[in-house]
Amino acid sequence: MAVEVVYRSSRDPERLFMDKAEADRHDKMLELAELLAEVLKKAVPGLDDKQLEDAGIYMARHRDVFARAFKNQPDALSELLAGDQP
Repeated sequence: MAVEVVYRSSRDPERLFMDKAEADRHDKMLELAELLAEVLKKAVPGLDDKQLEDAGIYMARHRDVFARAFKNQPDALSELLAGDQP
């Protein structure tokens, strides 16, 4: 019988990871998503909780693209428009 070490995300307990660093990255992404959702809720009060969560997660998953867009490379967002990324 082999022993396998797995890591559980503290913010998403259903997700298991084989690598601690990967679990940590996932937790940090979810933390960022939560903060983004709070900011969006304040900016656009008409969004429901599911929309806020989805938008926050999307932006957090693609934060590198948004960061480039905010650093005078607005064309970086075309990557998201061209791709089949959820």
